[in-house]
Amino acid sequence: MSLLLDDILDIGPALVAAIATATVAFLWLARAALYPPSQSILPNPLRTKIPYLSEKEVARLEYGPDAYPGARDVSTPYGTMRVYEWGPENGEKILFIHGISTSCMTVSVLAQAMVERGHRVMIFDLFGRGFTDGVGDLPHDPRLYVTQALLALASSPISWTGNDAFRLVGYSMGGGIAVHIAATFPHMVSSLILLAPAGLIRESNFGIVSRILFRTGLVPDALLTRLARQRLRKPIASSVTKKKSPTPSPPRESSPTVSSVLGGSSDGGGVSGHNLRHSLHSLANKESMTDIAVAEAANPGSGPVAAIEKRVLDYIAWMAEHHSGFVHAFLSSLRHAPLVNQHAVWEKLAAREPGTTCVLLARDDEVIDPDDYTDDGLHLLGGEERVRWRVVEGGHDFVMTHSEEILRELDEFWRV
Repeated sequence: MSLLLDDILDIGPALVAAIATATVAFLWLARAALYPPSQSILPNPLRTKIPYLSEKEVARLEYGPDAYPGARDVSTPYGTMRVYEWGPENGEKILFIHGISTSCMTVSVLAQAMVERGHRVMIFDLFGRGFTDGVGDLPHDPRLYVTQALLALASSPISWTGNDAFRLVGYSMGGGIAVHIAATFPHMVSSLILLAPAGLIRESNFGIVSRILFRTGLVPDALLTRLARQRLRKPIASSVTKKKSPTPSPPRESSPTVSSVLGGSSDGGGVSGHNLRHSLHSLANKESMTDIAVAEAANPGSGPVAAIEKRVLDYIAWMAEHHSGFVHAFLSSLRHAPLVNQHAVWEKLAAREPGTTCVLLARDDEVIDPDDYTDDGLHLLGGEERVRWRVVEGGHDFVMTHSEEILRELDEFWRV
């Protein structure tokens, strides 16, 4: 008996070591597969796709390399960014910042209209969109995007800095970024225009399932990327529905349930990889935070206005397929960009001079509820005696569908 016990004790440490080694190797391989390391710079299509297209194919692109005047590629520590700047050099300067899922083409209609009014404008593609490289090793948070805006301004051959240097227009997530720029550099921004701005979206509007998927980090990046890419490749009409919520309490969700998304069951079953993949796949066509993407060009109909909306929608799908940094930028923005809980930063805007801040909301917005924003945000900016606060017609894509109404509001605001 003592000899047998000695043999077991001799074998024991070796067996434990083997099991430990196998476990570490398995966990390392699993982590590498589900949470792959990111490159610091994710090249944009100017380097990975455009060189391999014919001239006719490039001409057929919804958004081409020279879509707008004054194109330049700016080298930065974060990769190359595409900037456009045009209009009279002595005109009032206006910087436009676009939304979460598109290139700068969504604000191009407003930018061109301002040039025709004698202004100097600048638009650029945010990191991971259009013809700007993606940033793979940093969170897409306000710090990254404020830095990018400063890099764009610094790249100009004329001065865009100093006191009251430029007017700032931000749309959707670009509005959330614009709030941070104006709060950080109040002396530079002579006039702040927020068009359906992110920042005060009630998290309950997204639902608990969507928040677990896209904001907690619990779902492996590889699976989440697969879900988002599938959804973004076919951005037909937005399935986002406006949720009226008198209080910020989260609504109930019935399908899919939290337990089904996490692969569990009501009888206490454990997490199943197959169930998780199935749940992620089933969510590709359900309402989720990914629908912010298509809400920026929600329902193209017919006519000239619909033409650019369809181009924007088609280009979202093209980026999902051909821009190596797009899906990562989109998902990182959902998690880190200034979409929700930005009340403290908004409150800083109350210190701006009265009549220098304008907020335009869309009555039928699928993402930015104008009633919620009026309740939650107007007092943060100092009330109607300090800020111009208007609700106009349209949905979240109103920068394209109702650009004339926006321009009338801005003309009136800037005449004051």
